[in-house]
Amino acid sequence: MANLTVLGQEIATDKDGFLRNLGDWSPEVANALATTCDITLSEQHWELIALVQRYYQQFGLSPAMRPLIKYAKLELGADKGNSLYFLRYFPGSPAKQLSKIAGLPRPDNCL
Repeated sequence: MANLTVLGQEIATDKDGFLRNLGDWSPEVANALATTCDITLSEQHWELIALVQRYYQQFGLSPAMRPLIKYAKLELGADKGNSLYFLRYFPGSPAKQLSKIAGLPRPDNCL
């Protein structure tokens, strides 16, 4: 089991850096998780973090990329509801990185 230290507190994560206890999430934890992904959180990042957290609250699971893009298009509009927008802020595997930083479980279809 890996750990992340945030404000002097040990936060349990799995081998890939996802939180073991979703209740441990906070904005400070998000910043620490983002740092492990070489991401510095901006206003645009926080908007997408809030979006994926709403998705999780509504559907009870972390979204894969396609459902996330459809949801973003409905919630944020076509200019932000596309994969290139997500890749700009969460390069590589946006749904996986976004779920990790948002304190959510790994999406089912992410390796």
